[in-house]
Amino acid sequence: MTEFQNSCYQIVTDPNLSPKQKANLLALAAENNLPYVDIDSETKKALDERVICDMYEGHAPYKPRYVLPDYAKFLQQGSKWLELKPAKTFDDALNMLTIAYHHVPSVTGMPVYLGCLDQILLPYVGNLTEDEIYQRLKRFWIMLDRNLPDAFMHANIGPTDNIICRVILRVDRELKQVAPNLTFIYDEDITPESLLLVAIENICETSKPHIANNNMIKKDFDDQGYGVVSCYNSLPIAGGGSTLSRINLKEVALRSKNSEDFLTNTLPYYCQLQFNLIQARSDFLYNQSNFFNSSFLVQEGLIDPNRFAPMFGIFGMAEAVNILQEKANLAGRYGFDEQANELALTITELIAKFIENHTIENAWKGKAMLHSQSGISTDRGATPGLRIPYGHEPDPVTHIMALFKHHHYYTSGISDILTIDETIKNNPSALLQICKAAFKLGFREFTANISGNDLVRVTGYMVRLSDIKKYKQEGSRINTTFLGAEAADDVKNNSYLCRKPRVISHEQVMGNR
Repeated sequence: MTEFQNSCYQIVTDPNLSPKQKANLLALAAENNLPYVDIDSETKKALDERVICDMYEGHAPYKPRYVLPDYAKFLQQGSKWLELKPAKTFDDALNMLTIAYHHVPSVTGMPVYLGCLDQILLPYVGNLTEDEIYQRLKRFWIMLDRNLPDAFMHANIGPTDNIICRVILRVDRELKQVAPNLTFIYDEDITPESLLLVAIENICETSKPHIANNNMIKKDFDDQGYGVVSCYNSLPIAGGGSTLSRINLKEVALRSKNSEDFLTNTLPYYCQLQFNLIQARSDFLYNQSNFFNSSFLVQEGLIDPNRFAPMFGIFGMAEAVNILQEKANLAGRYGFDEQANELALTITELIAKFIENHTIENAWKGKAMLHSQSGISTDRGATPGLRIPYGHEPDPVTHIMALFKHHHYYTSGISDILTIDETIKNNPSALLQICKAAFKLGFREFTANISGNDLVRVTGYMVRLSDIKKYKQEGSRINTTFLGAEAADDVKNNSYLCRKPRVISHEQVMGNR
């Protein structure tokens, strides 16, 4: 057999994959058997050496990575292509969304954005009682997990206090499902603290939701707004993310003589190569794949080709800074030493300036969006995004103080996961105060894992530890369990299982900042 045939044979004979999972992997294998999009030799070399990474999106991108349809418009106007009339009732709306989700593409083959559900469903509540809403949303939530079993599928709620928002939080806490992932959009001018506390209490039980700082994020978008999708990526509604590539800053540091060489020569060089890769992949998507010429989502005004932004990702900041510190014979380490943290901020500022100075074709506002990429399951020896290496996290206050200055720059998403000891369940108000103080300082999103929970966050997506334990013997109906199992395999090498649970003991100090 050829290498391609052998790869396909391994897929079809895998005892732990369902027929649907096999079909998805076979499709990806076929895509990756195509010639790669046209790139120059230097960019190809950097890609082959994985100094830059295309996130394994496929050799010939025929759909955007992330698609964020305007679901409110969909419900209001119906769909000619799907032969659906406008929604009139709550049941109509849920049924139409159920249908639409199966036709929204993404890098995973499943929708990564379900909409800001409370906002799009509120107009259809009518005379339904809270219990009637609860019964319907609980069935809807179960349907999502069973029919679209992918942890990158993401719903938003908030920032207003409303019955849909509170019922979804109730349902998500009761069911403790891997899917969908969930972001609660918090706005200090709109959201009552009582509702924020409900979200915090959910985190204590389920490690969900993410909490997004609306006052900060909305400034980077226009009146059509944004959605938080997949792990924690903020992108324009009625648009999305066309492609995502990332730089391994650790590998860039290893190729540098010292900090000056890194900042002056090697980092700008690899930023340019990543820019070349992004432009080439974007060109193919827009000019050769025909997605934007043929999709009913475009024809019916649910997405706009001009509202898609490529994402310029980075990871391995911790290792890069520590390597450069060692080359300078400096003892300070990332996350703990002020001088090391300032070097990291200088790196972020340099990359942000590079993006601002480079126009890209077929991109929202003509620019890529900077992204702190949360890692993939096969990463070894490189910490996701700007995170402090797992197992070395300081106390939550020190953690936040080390990283908050970066959040302003990462307009398409940055997430630092605080791993908190399970004793926080006895005092959720302490976690609430940490969250509010982090937002006041400038955190874009607040994310916490609680030790002792079965449902945990890996890089940004959710897994159940019990599912991982059974995976090698039984497989899993959830598509993303294997990613969590793969990421957990090497416990000694930066596995998320090495995270150090911390006790919040400085919340009063944090609250005074």
